[in-house]
Amino acid sequence: MAVTIDLSGSVAVVTGGTRGVGAGITRALLEAGAEVVTCARRAPEAPVTAAGRTARFLPVDLRDPAAVDAFFERVRDDHGRLDTLVNNAGGTPYRALADGDADQHARVVALNLVAPLTASLAAHRVMSRQDGGGSIVMVGSVSGTRPSPGSAAYGAAKAGLENLARSMAVEWAPLVRVNTLVLGMVRTELSHLHYGDEDGIAAVGRTVPLGRLAAPADIGDACVFLASDRAAYVSGAALHVHGGGERPAFLDAATVNQP
Repeated sequence: MAVTIDLSGSVAVVTGGTRGVGAGITRALLEAGAEVVTCARRAPEAPVTAAGRTARFLPVDLRDPAAVDAFFERVRDDHGRLDTLVNNAGGTPYRALADGDADQHARVVALNLVAPLTASLAAHRVMSRQDGGGSIVMVGSVSGTRPSPGSAAYGAAKAGLENLARSMAVEWAPLVRVNTLVLGMVRTELSHLHYGDEDGIAAVGRTVPLGRLAAPADIGDACVFLASDRAAYVSGAALHVHGGGERPAFLDAATVNQP
């Protein structure tokens, strides 16, 4: 018998869910049957759709705690409940530490660590008062697990995000589960800005053990699992979605035969 995940009747919020990885997550949740509300500071050019269904968009600045509280109250009032929060919004420009000032780096930390904390606190206030609790998914990065030159503040924020999720998982159990997806490189509409043309993207993909960059749908499938009852006993975990990670550089530098 086929194993399927049906999220029909559930309500999910995906921050930054209108493009890139966020849109992939939104589409996967729609395909699984969830009602999905996306949010960002600006509305997308077109709504995110999948399986003949459309995600709702509401504008919010995740760096404004009062606006975030009002957003989650509206979701609760309009949809009756909140089952899943995916803290996807984030990002950083490439900037060496010495090329930026403290305020610039602090803004990166605020977007990638403080904003997910703010959203999670507001979501918890809804989830903890409803039958069945809920699931919070942090979208982390391998940048938080290794040196991250050119994005050091981002890497530090993502490392803190994973630790924050583990603490939330302990404090908010048993009603609210909290987990982290640790992402590697993902192919999105902005990949050319990081990796160049198709040949460059393919070359970068060959550095991944599975031979390609992730697709947003790969991340979406992992979110659907963590949102579902199939993950009912998974909390405080970090699920690495990185295609096997990175081949250690010393293996290519060594002069002896490699397996």
